[in-house]
Amino acid sequence: MSVNGAEAASRDKLNDQIARLAGSELLKGSDSLCRLLRYLAEHSFEHPGVSIKEYQIATEVFGRPADFDPRLDSTVRVQTGRLRSKLSEYYGAQGADDRLIIEVPKGAYSVTVHDRVFPAIVEPAKTPAAPMSSDSTPRSRAVVWALSFLCAGLAIALSYITLLRPAPAAAPPTINAPPALQAFWQGFIDRPDLPWVIFSNAEFIGRPDTGMRYFNPIKDAKDEILDHYTGVGEVIAIHELDRVFALLQHGLRVKRGRLLSMDDARNNDLIFVGSPSENLTLREIPTTREFVFRNLDKGPRKGDLAIVNLQPREGEQPAYMGTPKVPIYEDYALIAFVPGMSNPRNALILAGTTTIGTQAAVEYVCRPASVEELLQKSGRSNSGGIAPFEAVIRVKVSRGVPVSSEVVALHRRS
Repeated sequence: MSVNGAEAASRDKLNDQIARLAGSELLKGSDSLCRLLRYLAEHSFEHPGVSIKEYQIATEVFGRPADFDPRLDSTVRVQTGRLRSKLSEYYGAQGADDRLIIEVPKGAYSVTVHDRVFPAIVEPAKTPAAPMSSDSTPRSRAVVWALSFLCAGLAIALSYITLLRPAPAAAPPTINAPPALQAFWQGFIDRPDLPWVIFSNAEFIGRPDTGMRYFNPIKDAKDEILDHYTGVGEVIAIHELDRVFALLQHGLRVKRGRLLSMDDARNNDLIFVGSPSENLTLREIPTTREFVFRNLDKGPRKGDLAIVNLQPREGEQPAYMGTPKVPIYEDYALIAFVPGMSNPRNALILAGTTTIGTQAAVEYVCRPASVEELLQKSGRSNSGGIAPFEAVIRVKVSRGVPVSSEVVALHRRS
């Protein structure tokens, strides 16, 4: 579209503001949000008042296939909500003095653009000087001037005293969590932004009332997938993490695995709850290199999910598997503290071969005694927190509840 005159000036202002937003601390690390912002702004400029279809954004901005179904994929809704929040946060802080404001209204895939209205500065009305009475004498006028100078000097002195007096230091929040927990979780609480807890939500086929099973991409249709179920262990795990972070006086953000984008993974500290068999995002993100989840392709337990030891050491098993049949009386879980997808982000993986093992892994890193053991075995980082490691724990189970856990293999990360 060719523009000229006033339209060209408006477009230049809009492009300049978008460039400012894309280069801000809030958006410069998120390519997908910047693409979405430019796309919505371009469309709104050329078609004012017209909202774009979700399908159009999914295919043209996020590269979704032609069979995209918004009922199964909420990417557009999620990313639009994130963009709306980021813009609001930007204009409330870094962009508080920007003259052009871009907003994403709720309920529409479009942007609105308007100039910021700065409050007018009103000068205080000047009070006319009182006329001097005819009986004023030079002596009385001298007294008035002396008192005026004395008051002014007193005001200046008080101002200097106020400026020179040290301001009272803000009292740091009192953290009542045990020192071991503070050290272990240091990498997730030493920044103001909240770490994301990514819990598993596997792809199922079927209905709860008639029976469900895991989705098989070879023989099952995608339009039959149910992805809003998760295990009991994950539910208890989230509650346990919330309890510990409350002690640490730090918040959490909780998100199911299927909604995590690569931009989210790069720009946040992540805590994964659940194995890659159910927490599908772990299959796409490089994480561990000592232990991996894998379905065995041979042997008496062929097809079973195991934690495979890629570099077995003396006294360690090549693979760890829980009880082959129900009732489960033993399970294994992985606890891995590894670097995130971008520096200085961190990732923590807490995953069992069953939902019970996942619960046990989370409880292990939320209890002072077991955390102290991990700190001793893995070592401390240069900053005093925990150093990167990967560990396997054996979990004893009674009536579907983890009752005790112990480390059976731990590899430090160099």
